[in-house]
Amino acid sequence: MGVKGPGEVHGSTTRTTVKSRSNGTGASLSGSPVLWAGLECSVTRIGDSWFDQLAATGHASKEQGVRAFDIDAVAQLGARALRYPILWEHVAPLHPDVCDWSRSDTGVEQARAHGIDVIAGLVHHGSGPHYTNLLDPFFGEKLAAFAAKVASRYPWITHWTPVNEPLTTARFSGLYGHWFPHRSTDADFLRCLVNQCRGVVLVMRAVRKVNPGAKLVHTEDLGRTWSMPMLSYQADFENERRWLGHDLLRGRVKRGHALYRYVHAGGVTEEELAFFQEEPCTPDVFGINHYVTSDRFLDQRLVRYPAHTHGGNGRHRYADTEAVRVMAEEEDRFVRVARDMWERQGGPIVFTEVHLGCSREEQLRWFREAWNGAIAACAQGIPVQALTAWSVFGACDWDSLMTNPRGRYESGVFDVRGAEPRPTALAGLLRALAHAEDPALPFLYEEKGWWRRPLRLHAGAATSVVAGPGSGSGFLPSATPGSAKRRTHPLVITGATGTLGRAFARVCESRGLEYILMRRQDLDIASPESVQAVLRDLKPWAVVNAAGYVRVDAAENDAEVCLRENATGPATLASVCAELGVKLLTYSSDLVFDGTRQTPYHESHEVAPLSVYGRSKADAERLVLAALPEALIVRSSAFFGPWDEHNFVTQALRSLRSKAPVRVPHGIVVSPTYVPDLVGASLDLLIDGVSGVIHLANDGAVSWAEFARLTARLARVSSDSVEECAPHELGWLAQRPCYSVLASEAGVLLPSLEDALSRYLRDKVSA
Repeated sequence: MGVKGPGEVHGSTTRTTVKSRSNGTGASLSGSPVLWAGLECSVTRIGDSWFDQLAATGHASKEQGVRAFDIDAVAQLGARALRYPILWEHVAPLHPDVCDWSRSDTGVEQARAHGIDVIAGLVHHGSGPHYTNLLDPFFGEKLAAFAAKVASRYPWITHWTPVNEPLTTARFSGLYGHWFPHRSTDADFLRCLVNQCRGVVLVMRAVRKVNPGAKLVHTEDLGRTWSMPMLSYQADFENERRWLGHDLLRGRVKRGHALYRYVHAGGVTEEELAFFQEEPCTPDVFGINHYVTSDRFLDQRLVRYPAHTHGGNGRHRYADTEAVRVMAEEEDRFVRVARDMWERQGGPIVFTEVHLGCSREEQLRWFREAWNGAIAACAQGIPVQALTAWSVFGACDWDSLMTNPRGRYESGVFDVRGAEPRPTALAGLLRALAHAEDPALPFLYEEKGWWRRPLRLHAGAATSVVAGPGSGSGFLPSATPGSAKRRTHPLVITGATGTLGRAFARVCESRGLEYILMRRQDLDIASPESVQAVLRDLKPWAVVNAAGYVRVDAAENDAEVCLRENATGPATLASVCAELGVKLLTYSSDLVFDGTRQTPYHESHEVAPLSVYGRSKADAERLVLAALPEALIVRSSAFFGPWDEHNFVTQALRSLRSKAPVRVPHGIVVSPTYVPDLVGASLDLLIDGVSGVIHLANDGAVSWAEFARLTARLARVSSDSVEECAPHELGWLAQRPCYSVLASEAGVLLPSLEDALSRYLRDKVSA
């Protein structure tokens, strides 16, 4: 990591990871944690550009105000408290005395009306409005003046987080250079940290003049660092440094403190330290923002790790990677994290951010693991009062630490890409936990999360480490994966020999979802007797129908077989699934439309197929929903992917590279779909319990010629061999719509076509 201990030289490593009943927001009356919620609300500055998470996820903007549904949605979860942003950059962006309270008034008053306690957040990974920054010597005074205005306007707010994760923000702004003011020295890191902590003290002083009972909820990511023995000095330093913000607030940084020399050498004066010693500001609630990648591991054996992890401290070169990528499985990580806080700082303790940007079942596993860990910590006498469901409405572009905004959205408890927030399966889990009920999702918990499966490990990391008492390093052999226990309720997938069926099997394997892939001889989907026998025997939680007749032109002369496989089969599955209470996902096509539109087709547009194949899919939609209204039907278009050789992109690219002709139909516009994106999103929607027809295609409308040329450009080959011709010259018998671009009323659910093609070219190499 690019930090140094006393007397060491600053290095260059750059981290690019990302993060019962109760008495108000306080201790649980039953000894179990309660549910809090939080909105990802970072306002980061990159040079002269600003990135606003609340605007990116649609919760609030200056133009639109606060989205009407949001606080109602939070209330439905059963959350007792809400970390709500009353952001300095929002309220007073241009001048300290020119305040716009419209957004915060709406949000906090709605929360109050629902009986939800508000934890007011003033700065969240930001550096304040343009008239200040983290290196401003008067940052604290300016923030406190703003806080006084907030407290006067909302005197009933008792819980405050003046600055979220000041140490983390100081690292990313003053040490790694990612965020404004883009510095990369220990002196700048310390200055950013001291200014923020001083601001926290001054804010609480100002707020308590209005509300003497105001409480400080201080949040930080307290990831621990492990290392190989040679780097134990660096791990020890980082494990001490993670507490520096807390120790400053509590007036503990003085002669004799482990980092006193480091702090003093970085330019922090005795007078500045005396400020904290004279007025210690001990948090009333110690907040822990803990992520699966929070813990780190340092290893000098660079060859074992990807190049992006390489760095050093001027004394040694080493890889700085996520501990989960190399360490043996840790049974009780949330208990360990809570114990670290309890032994060092005391309590009360709240996990103030619990979130995982991943597939839906992994989000469920992570939160359930955190909840169980909090209960276990309480049982050991560690006062964990609450867990906070973070990113309630999702987050954007954290894959680049918001330094490269591309609109990459990851859903949270709700998916906000549609007209209003759609509850995901995580919402159901949280409601159940908040009301002390048993979540009806047992099939998702029997498999471990990816952070506990062998796929998490770096290929070259054969040795894992754990920390010994008071040390940054120690040895433990890597865990040997045991045989997976067969679940009672697998996912049944039809179409074992098809592109889509095989893709589902591959994706389920990587996501830790047990499945059974069925061939035609195992399961005849058009035979009620066959379907009844198989589903009664296997007792699946859901069926994915990836089988069907796919030869669009041959169907014109083979209508009976096409209709049996594509319409009768799905309808039969739907009838049996309805009888047995099993979820069903089946697929339809853009060919249900006639192509007379010139703008994208949505789910509500009338179907009018032009071909036998299109009619078979339209019939299937009608019959399936009649038998099982809860079924999920996904319409898609023009598959391509890295795992088969019989798709347009793979074949076109082969011809382009050999300069052979690539003949494509003239005048037909489609929205191609990347199979890994399609399967991943389909599984998330299935787990969420979405029903009805939904469109899934990568964002982009292209003719087949444009599709071929885009492929050529991204693959850096010539497109001169692309030739357009009439459809009948290609031997097509079935009529296709001239325009069949798909868009969804649920929002843009898949990445752009160009993004998908770029990943295809990368994934095809490793497939």
